[in-house]
Amino acid sequence: MKSVKKHSQVLRLAITSLTFLFLFTFKLSAQGDVKAGKSLFNANCAACHKLDKKLVGPALGKISERRELEWLKAWIKDNNALRASGDADAIAIYEEYKGSPMTAFPQLSDADIVNIVSYLDADPVKKAGAPVIAAANEVEEETSTEWISYLVLLIIVGIVVWIFMKSDNTFLKIVATIFLLFNLAYFGFTALLSIGVDEGYQPVQPIAFSHRIHAGDNKIDCQYCHSSAKNSKSSGIPSVNVCMNCHKNISEVAEETATAEHSKAFYDGEIQKLYKAAGWNSETLEYTGETEPIKWTRIHNLPDFAYYNHAQHVTVGGIKCQKCHGPVEEMEELYQYSPLTMGWCIDCHKETKVKMEGNGYYKNIHEDLSKKYGVDKVTVAQMGGKECGKCHY
Repeated sequence: MKSVKKHSQVLRLAITSLTFLFLFTFKLSAQGDVKAGKSLFNANCAACHKLDKKLVGPALGKISERRELEWLKAWIKDNNALRASGDADAIAIYEEYKGSPMTAFPQLSDADIVNIVSYLDADPVKKAGAPVIAAANEVEEETSTEWISYLVLLIIVGIVVWIFMKSDNTFLKIVATIFLLFNLAYFGFTALLSIGVDEGYQPVQPIAFSHRIHAGDNKIDCQYCHSSAKNSKSSGIPSVNVCMNCHKNISEVAEETATAEHSKAFYDGEIQKLYKAAGWNSETLEYTGETEPIKWTRIHNLPDFAYYNHAQHVTVGGIKCQKCHGPVEEMEELYQYSPLTMGWCIDCHKETKVKMEGNGYYKNIHEDLSKKYGVDKVTVAQMGGKECGKCHY
């Protein structure tokens, strides 16, 4: 009797140990590589899912608390087959999203899915607080040197006045008067030349659109937004719908996007302004129909008597946007980089050589002009880029 009892205790202990070992092994199998899971999530899932809120599909944070791992493997690899098997949960999700099936990922292995689930279950990493936005009065401004010119003119006027008051020398007064008139003409002409030259102009825009983030960090081609630059006189202002092509799925920026000037919360707030303009409800993921126009302030503005064609420069000439607009991929908010004066344009025409390769339009005229000027490459100026009628009509 004691022997049976002893064997029973041993058997019970063995079963307990095996159960513990099984659970421990299962626990280890469900513990994947969080870093690898994040990479897989960003590559395959992030377009439709967020961790903390609904996007195209449901929020996936802590997904293992709501779904079994084996069910997730079957769902992710082929949700259509799982639904066809009669699985109630799979059918309910399909009906909740109005018959829109999720993309199947048969290429993901069981280990890949475990890694993704481990990332979804991991506690979010606490990052350092967003950089403090610099106060306006702490921003170092460039020192203006214009006061030196005014000081010089004031000294000249003072000297001339002193001569007229203290000297009886007529010749000296005539020379002083001529000298004063020349200086007044010089300073006056210089002031007139600066009229309409808005180099460095950076108005406050209704939405703080960052070219650094879009053209720089995310490498978005300029012509994706300014699509008419390659075939039209104007580069065009992108419509809100162009912005929403991406921002229907991007409601906030990454933590590392923040700068010393603007925090993550600031950029997220600017995206909300875009949603308001488009009439987009980020909670229901639907358009409300209540839109508001974005009243952008124009930066680059040539006089009406000057003709400029973007397509001629971008498509025919192969000129990069940065040639005129500067390093836009580094600019937080856009400003006028170049003076856009007639002299600046003519200097460019004198320096820029016409690209002949694969351009039959210029072939014959280039051969004639290259012989005329005795050069291998004809510049834009030599092809008529300095004629008044090219830009003024």
